[in-house]
Amino acid sequence: MDREQFWEDVQRYLTELQKLQTEANDRIIVSVNDPLKCLTTLFAVWQRGCCAVMVNPAIKDLERQVVVEATGAKLLVSDDAVQRVHASGDLQSGPSDAALILMTSGTTGVPKGVTHSLKALRERLAANLAEIGEAPLERTFCTLPLFFGHGLIGNALTAIHAGKHLFLMPKMQLDEMGRFGQTLDDFGITFFSSVPSFWRMVLMASPKPRRPPHRVHIGSAPLAKELWKNISDWCGTTDVFNTYGMTETANWISGGAFHDERSADGYVGRPWGGQFKVWRDGGLHTSGAGEIAAKTPGQMIGFWGQPAKTAAVMHGEFMLTGDLGILDADQSLRLVGRTKNEINVAGVKVLAEEVDMLLERHPSVVEACSFGIPDLIAGERVGAIVRVSDDTVDVASLVAWCSREARPDAVPAKVEIKDEIPKNDRGKISRQDVQKTMVAKWF
Repeated sequence: MDREQFWEDVQRYLTELQKLQTEANDRIIVSVNDPLKCLTTLFAVWQRGCCAVMVNPAIKDLERQVVVEATGAKLLVSDDAVQRVHASGDLQSGPSDAALILMTSGTTGVPKGVTHSLKALRERLAANLAEIGEAPLERTFCTLPLFFGHGLIGNALTAIHAGKHLFLMPKMQLDEMGRFGQTLDDFGITFFSSVPSFWRMVLMASPKPRRPPHRVHIGSAPLAKELWKNISDWCGTTDVFNTYGMTETANWISGGAFHDERSADGYVGRPWGGQFKVWRDGGLHTSGAGEIAAKTPGQMIGFWGQPAKTAAVMHGEFMLTGDLGILDADQSLRLVGRTKNEINVAGVKVLAEEVDMLLERHPSVVEACSFGIPDLIAGERVGAIVRVSDDTVDVASLVAWCSREARPDAVPAKVEIKDEIPKNDRGKISRQDVQKTMVAKWF
């Protein structure tokens, strides 16, 4: 698709939105598998002055309605149709300059809708271009889904902003991964970014490319130095960057190259615009260990309709990231862990509490405790132990029920039914202790 065809499609979808009497600032859910339609729909939503709510097309009806209720969306765009949707409760208001909402969860409860303005997105894309340069972006390859900030902003919109060629293959199958090196050669790919789980598959399945790409990014999940080296060897370049970013910062905010003398497990370099600090002992510090706080181009406006949650992570211009790290005086950063109960499934963050609530919606589940378990490919999967009231319930039927109710990332890969879930002396479940015990037992 060339530029003219792209804008013709944008205009066609814009006409549809106008016929459906959308108004400025309306939220429109985009739940589209086809990557070209996803991008042209997104631009049509922006041309209309509306706000796009990007969601995983694999979410189930209940999850989709949770998003509708949380955002007050009026339309849902899918691969096959555009349909009206309705929120049953009071609509939550949000900022008038909202242009993009990326949902961070939503199996149950109220999901966090990370909200960005067009101004912030432009600043993020300009910072990306300044850091990467035009030449590496000349032929960009996106292997990630476009409801994911890493795929949408980091890969697709960065290449479009730079006016370069963009190749989209967001659902690569195993046989396509086996030809990945050849694909890079066939299309002359100069830049791409993906997640560690993708690389674990490629390194097992595909021969190396004959021509090294100019630059490669890895992000959205922890990267071990050994895997980093193997990726660099496979690519044939040391310009392989362990990048740091999150949905709240419109993806990348820093990155460290494999050839950096400080490269090690968790090393993510210096900020690409903006500044890091660490939160420790009730205050922000310019160096040392603590929770990382960031002030960066492309920072979110906030969580849609949730001012209290937004305020909880903001300290002046700095946003608490939930990541633990060690910050040097020259702003070099090494990440060492997380403060939140997140399970990182191939770069997609799943809240353990979210899966607890999903399981406890089952009529026979009295109590649940979810946690991350190791996975060779995805890095982590969801594990859980549950206490049930009905002896006829078994693990297979429980997992099947979850598969019908939730997106695949949130469905437990391993479940065990227990008579009791261990608790501490305050009567609370100690998730870390349960995780440690069950991982040792299962693996």
